Amino acid sequence: MSTKPRSEEEFVTALRGLAPHYWGSHPFHRRLHSGELSRDELRRWAANRWYYQCVLPQKDAAIISNCPLAEVRRLWVDRIVYHDGAADGEGGAEKWLRLCEAVGLSRDEVLDQRHVLPGVRFAVDAYVDFARRKPWVEAVASGLTEMFSGHLMRRRVTDMLANYDWIDRADLAYFTTRIEAVSGEGKQTLDLVVKHCVTREQQDLAVRALSFKCDVLWSILDALELAGAQRDQR
Repeated sequence: MSTKPRSEEEFVTALRGLAPHYWGSHPFHRRLHSGELSRDELRRWAANRWYYQCVLPQKDAAIISNCPLAEVRRLWVDRIVYHDGAADGEGGAEKWLRLCEAVGLSRDEVLDQRHVLPGVRFAVDAYVDFARRKPWVEAVASGLTEMFSGHLMRRRVTDMLANYDWIDRADLAYFTTRIEAVSGEGKQTLDLVVKHCVTREQQDLAVRALSFKCDVLWSILDALELAGAQRDQR
């Protein structure tokens, strides 16, 4: 195995090469985009995705707590504010709650997490634990799924409006307002990882971290697919 560091181009290519493992290729997402999900499946998706959304600020806070570089901490704190909002009723989490309401869930049943599947909880908790235990740059690298998400969000808005006629564009504000942010964050994250992963070992760990995050997201949808199949068999 080579110990020579990859060139910047080779490193970025290795990271981008994980795109097929991103959850956009999962059968559940393909069914979502083609309009094949029932209302119950959409509600289950929204309620379980909420668990992922609501812990993102904790994941980002863990990165900050492990990072000794003030310039990185200053960049990263904006992500917490984005999701939590600067005040009650603001932020990405609030927008996701509005989508949950649009598909027929009450805030109470989303916030008390009664619909969160064990497999989803396990995968999401593992992601937060990863951010707490690993060096900050590995945790940052795990978030490079941002590189793959902008295009998927654009498709999601178009496909959900076309295939689920009870959902309005306003209900999809999480996605419509996030597309531009993700594009900028993806470049910011990639620049940080490339700058601070200068040895072959650091680069390999960054690629492994991104692979782990792809597995986390894939596992979330695996749990949703399994839950749907079990209900269909009853």
